[in-house]
Amino acid sequence: MKQVLAFILMLTLLSPTEAQDKIYKPDWSDLRERPYPQWFRDAKLGIFIHWSLSSVPAWSGKEQYAEWFLRGLMTGDTARINFQKKVFGNDFTYEQYAPLFKGEMFDAAEWAELFSKAGAKYVVFVSKHHDGFCLWPSKYSPGWNSMETGPHRDIVGELTEAIKQKGLKMGLYYSLPEWNNSIYRWGTDSPDKVTRYVDEHMIPQFKELISTYRPSLVFADGEWDHPASTWHSSELISWYYNLISDEAIVNDRWGGGSDGIGFRTPEYSSGMASSERPWAEVRGLGRSFGLNRNESIDAYMSPADLVHFFVKAVAGGGGMILNVGPYCDGQIPLLQQERLLQLGDWLRVNGEAIYGSHSYTCPSEEKDVELKRTDSMINFDWVRNSPGKPILEDDFRATWTGFIQPLYTEEYIFDGKADDGIRAWVDGQLVVDKWPVAADENLNGVVEGTARNLEVKNIQMVANKLYSLKVEYYEAKQNASVSLAWASKSQVWEIIPPGRYFVSTDAGAAHGLNTVYFSKATRLCYTVNHDNLYAISLEWPSDNKLILSVDPLSTNYKVTLLGREGELPWKMENGKMVVDLGRIKISELPCQYAWVFRVSTD
Repeated sequence: MKQVLAFILMLTLLSPTEAQDKIYKPDWSDLRERPYPQWFRDAKLGIFIHWSLSSVPAWSGKEQYAEWFLRGLMTGDTARINFQKKVFGNDFTYEQYAPLFKGEMFDAAEWAELFSKAGAKYVVFVSKHHDGFCLWPSKYSPGWNSMETGPHRDIVGELTEAIKQKGLKMGLYYSLPEWNNSIYRWGTDSPDKVTRYVDEHMIPQFKELISTYRPSLVFADGEWDHPASTWHSSELISWYYNLISDEAIVNDRWGGGSDGIGFRTPEYSSGMASSERPWAEVRGLGRSFGLNRNESIDAYMSPADLVHFFVKAVAGGGGMILNVGPYCDGQIPLLQQERLLQLGDWLRVNGEAIYGSHSYTCPSEEKDVELKRTDSMINFDWVRNSPGKPILEDDFRATWTGFIQPLYTEEYIFDGKADDGIRAWVDGQLVVDKWPVAADENLNGVVEGTARNLEVKNIQMVANKLYSLKVEYYEAKQNASVSLAWASKSQVWEIIPPGRYFVSTDAGAAHGLNTVYFSKATRLCYTVNHDNLYAISLEWPSDNKLILSVDPLSTNYKVTLLGREGELPWKMENGKMVVDLGRIKISELPCQYAWVFRVSTD
């Protein structure tokens, strides 16, 4: 009888129906109709963890992903190759990092406690990145997993147990391809070899991972070289949904043809304006997911940057999966820990405006900001960064004005390169025009592929004479870069060097160009939760008057500052709610970085 009961219990645990009535078929239309679990919509904040063999060198270019270290070695990246030779020896190979990846300081309970204090509601752990090294004892990666080498521990298992004990949801990241698998080396071997890799390695390993640890969330990655049909994505997703039941959710990276599936995952962006599907901005505290010891301190988000970024994502209807990159010994860098705790402190005061909230009809209010300085030349590759505070990383413009001095008396030709648009005038003549058509109409409305290209025009110039110069630049989304070059019969093509620019025609004028960068910056965000409106001010009003663009309100509404006792006086003026903050003392401010005001009828 005991054996029969045990068998029935096993069938119950493995039943694909569990708490759901519907069995999902491996059909995209069927999968698209599946509702998203409410826990994910409410959670808002997740923690990403990139920790693997690349955490041993923990090094890359300042704007590169350190977890791509192996790929750099494979493609001849001299910086990574030279670093490895210098630190680990000329004959050192990536495989030799495995025994050095010991994780001797890894404590799953400590990690879980930190993430809970940060205010996170779920965790996404990289079970296997593109190097194929597994952080669980996978029988499909013999000798290349954390149980057989390195820590000699089941990292996924330990962390899953600790995270669930803290009441958080557990998610697992899984790279579909691998750079160095003997069956199919992604990016190196012929694409037709992927079929055998998928059938013999990826699918059974994926099912081994998911059936063993039963995560609430699956984050697939590395899909972009093949369609979803190659990865058998619909079969894997339906199998996962039926195994885990209603709380299961996947992301949106499953290959071409899987459009409309999973929560959306913009990466190192400025977020999304709107989306019918849930979304979460995916980014690190610095510029890399895996730990990069080559990063400088200014690459890290300040506490205010972090709070503001998160608030804007939530107000826009999304959330954030914030990454940490531990050392190879299992310690999360103290600066990263501090940022998480600072975010958690803020959330403990203001969480009611965040968790379970949804967007207001007016998600945010913006203001114009600008940055003025002198640039020595026009040759920038900001990658995913801003030119400088307070300018945003996306949707900004720049104007350079001054004078340019040629070396030769002859015809010159100019060329500009930009992501996303550039145009230039020399002596009032338009010489470069690679400008998105929509950019003149709407700063946020650029359409890719619509840039005008000016027919090449030469301009006659006289040696050592100063000619007026004006250059405009337009940046839309993600990567940002711009450069201006010239050439003549005697001048080979080159990016115009600093010594050829002058800020004015005055004798002894400084080299360089007068520069103005300008963009919008969010000053106020709104969320709605439990019939309350929350206004989140990202700056304290200088005149102690908080002006809210809300629907006309009756006089029975009250306004309070979260974390402070007492109501605040307000009145309606010109269709806006004006809240008097003058009676709030500095000692009464409950938190830093941003302040949340509740508008309610309670």
